[in-house]
Amino acid sequence: MVLSEVFYSFVITSFIGCILSIVAACYKSKCSEIGICGCVNIKRNVEMEEKTDLEMIKNKNNVEVKDNN
Repeated sequence: MVLSEVFYSFVITSFIGCILSIVAACYKSKCSEIGICGCVNIKRNVEMEEKTDLEMIKNKNNVEVKDNN
């Protein structure tokens, strides 16, 4: 009986961990539209994220140029 409880808790926590990692990967991606198995469709506005990333890259490049001089 104890073995089955340990097994089921392992399976449930693994399943939840997989779902959370998929959600995290979808959130970190720069895709504007994400579909999962045809039943979940997510549309995101990623323009602000792209602008923020470009500004961070510009700032990083400016710092590297100043360090080289």
